[in-house]
Amino acid sequence: MYPIIKLCKGKEESLDRFHPWVFSGAIKNLPDGIEEGDLVSVAASDGRIIGCGHFQIGSIAVRMLIFGEGEVDAAFYASRLSQAWRMRKALGLVRPDNGAFRLVHGEGDFLPGLVVDIYGPTAVVQAHSPGMHFARNVIADALVALPEAGITSVYYKSDTTLPYKAHLDPVNDYIIGGFSTDIAVENGLKFRIDWLRGQKTGFFVDQRDNRSLLEHYSRGRRVLNMFCYTGGFSVYALRGGAEAVHSVDSSAKAVSLVDANVALNFPGDTRHASFAEDAFKYLDNIGPGDYDLIILDPPAFAKHRTALRNALRGYQRLNARAIERIAPGGILFTFSCSQAVSKEQFRLAVFSAAAQTGRRVRILHQLTQPADHPVNIYHPEGEYLKGLVLYVE
Repeated sequence: MYPIIKLCKGKEESLDRFHPWVFSGAIKNLPDGIEEGDLVSVAASDGRIIGCGHFQIGSIAVRMLIFGEGEVDAAFYASRLSQAWRMRKALGLVRPDNGAFRLVHGEGDFLPGLVVDIYGPTAVVQAHSPGMHFARNVIADALVALPEAGITSVYYKSDTTLPYKAHLDPVNDYIIGGFSTDIAVENGLKFRIDWLRGQKTGFFVDQRDNRSLLEHYSRGRRVLNMFCYTGGFSVYALRGGAEAVHSVDSSAKAVSLVDANVALNFPGDTRHASFAEDAFKYLDNIGPGDYDLIILDPPAFAKHRTALRNALRGYQRLNARAIERIAPGGILFTFSCSQAVSKEQFRLAVFSAAAQTGRRVRILHQLTQPADHPVNIYHPEGEYLKGLVLYVE
């Protein structure tokens, strides 16, 4: 039995529906000596033990790992990781032509506070809670022990994901193994993954299915990939038979990664050009009809709800410019990865952008994150990626 946190009367209702978060306002009392990252049991107001999880200071005070009885030990992590691996294998993601996918998606894999992305023989681990930070070595051991996974290196990258008030001072480094290759294969295409210095874990694996859909629409089109980062959409568009592909990002480093990934798959291909430039400025300077397929995949405009209003204005402004300038019969892939922005709010922002231009616009697809980023049915907050594919007359 772990130290017991007791809830106020009636505050156990969401936990009885298996929601994995305990908010600080629901807690009646904390046991003496409890510290961030400690394992705690959570009890209803009548003393009934609901389950256990990791404690931390903040709005989300406990992230539940087990409902009912059970121990959070090495066997627990081995079991949860094995379940996650079996699911990815059942999804058909473990193939000779695909070695890049998400193995653990936090609450979606019943491991709140943990993200694990796989790039060939390397697992990149991110902790979003102190509890997972303290469990990192046990998790790393369980990853390399997964049968058939072939994981030989575990890289820990949590310097930007842990609560800064916890004063944990994490060091990004290999827990097990070391560098072997930075090339991973996604659906038969090769990508250099910069998990040492790149954003997130080095690559946005959550757009894999949407990149495949874009490939389907690319043949014969002039493609503009805004906020291109490492150029995933650009490489898929080239394989799809695009007439031309232009990649734009404000980061010169990102543009160099795009060029490297294009060269890795299509050496010497003159259809591709890249530009290190501000997205809004670039869209202002292109002519009407220069492109007939545009991708808008910006970084999160709203990381917190306090920034929601400005974020929605930003999405409207960005999409209006693209809709204004895309060629008649053009296709627009537009996304929001801001968890604070709901599907309805994003769709309204894009609707407002279309109405502002006066052009006739139809929705072809409504997109979300792929199956290796599952949403726990008891935790709808886990759905964060929203996208629309539009046909603009």
